[in-house]
Amino acid sequence: MEILSLLTMVEIMVALIVILILGLFSVIIFEAYRRRHNHSHVEAPAIFEDPNSLKQVRCPSVFDPAEKYLSLIVPAFNEEHRLPGALDETMNYLQQRVAQDKSFSYEVMIIDDGSADGTKRVAFEYVKKYTVDNVRLILLGRNHGKGEAIRKGMLHSRGELLLMLDADGATKVNDLEKLENQIHAVAKKEFQLGDSATSDSSFRVSDVPIVAFGSRAHLEEKALATRKWYRNFLMKGFHLVVLLSAGPGIRDTQCGFKMFTRAAGRKLFSNIRLKRWCFDVELVFLCKRFDIRMIETSVNWSEIPGSKVNLLSILNMLWELALMSVGYRTGMWRIRN
Repeated sequence: MEILSLLTMVEIMVALIVILILGLFSVIIFEAYRRRHNHSHVEAPAIFEDPNSLKQVRCPSVFDPAEKYLSLIVPAFNEEHRLPGALDETMNYLQQRVAQDKSFSYEVMIIDDGSADGTKRVAFEYVKKYTVDNVRLILLGRNHGKGEAIRKGMLHSRGELLLMLDADGATKVNDLEKLENQIHAVAKKEFQLGDSATSDSSFRVSDVPIVAFGSRAHLEEKALATRKWYRNFLMKGFHLVVLLSAGPGIRDTQCGFKMFTRAAGRKLFSNIRLKRWCFDVELVFLCKRFDIRMIETSVNWSEIPGSKVNLLSILNMLWELALMSVGYRTGMWRIRN
């Protein structure tokens, strides 16, 4: 009788585990299916406020011709305290480049992702100081996630080159020149290989789809030595899941410092579906599907207090990676050219 009771308990536990796995898989399938069309958030209008007239103005589209050389997209969620330091450093650098090269033009787009603190007030001070032509604040209303905030900024940017960077200033802004120089070198090479009869005067770096990934991979050995064992375990586990989801090619997918040509931005951000932490992995996946050239370049990076990554973030990453794998592999997520 005891053996039969034990077998019955084991059978019940196995049945419950199977039901849980099937239930989770069903939820993933349902959510992936629900996100099969991403037109609603891609086509939703982005509005910025003109500090002079206080009128709401509709943003331009990334599908329009470029009006600036460089767009910097800064996602911000409750960044009242960290944002000023990052913006001061960024604006000082950009003003210096303008002084050195009168043809250099830029815009900084701050995307307020539903902040509940004074982020909007802080950002608006920079809009007033540097004019709405150079600094723009887009309000998403409610929190959507970092991926959605960056997508919104990219889709309504005016630059030939589009840079995403975090609001904490963890990467020095002048490191953008490393990514910029790499993109120019690769673009010129591909342009010359593509059509040797075309004159250099028709060359525009914005027309060649390239993505440059800022990377902290060179700091990994030091980080492994100083982190707790469980954080290293989680990091290695996440890297393995990323490798299985998007494949090899980029060692550090999660660094928040990436530069895109306008052509690459159009293709990638009109297709991307993940809204939070794992949109970076989807970018790598889409680059491979579009055969977009990827470059990984080391950047200077430092830990800034106030990180929003926690255990819940890691669970959300795994959830999004599962959605991405199911969505693309089943064909539910169709890629638009």
